[in-house]
Amino acid sequence: MSDTVNDDQQAPRQATRRIGTVHSAAMDKTIVVRIERRVMHPVYKKYVRRFTKLYAHDEKNEARAGDVVEVVFTRPISRLKRWRLGRVMRAAAQPGGTP
Repeated sequence: MSDTVNDDQQAPRQATRRIGTVHSAAMDKTIVVRIERRVMHPVYKKYVRRFTKLYAHDEKNEARAGDVVEVVFTRPISRLKRWRLGRVMRAAAQPGGTP
């Protein structure tokens, strides 16, 4: 027989992950994450920034505005939420801290 993997025995797919900045954390157990991508302008050939806004589930309310986070694609949680917080990669600087 062959050593190839059959269709019914494929390895599980990796979950889609995105890295972005928390734009808003005002809702309960929900954060708004802003994803930045750079695309070349078709006429001017200059790279321009485009943003996507994702609603993500934050079960423990641990993310704050300005944090850099990783979000993971998941099943639909509500009308807008299709992502969940994977981890906080870098916390935002706290206002009123030492200069």
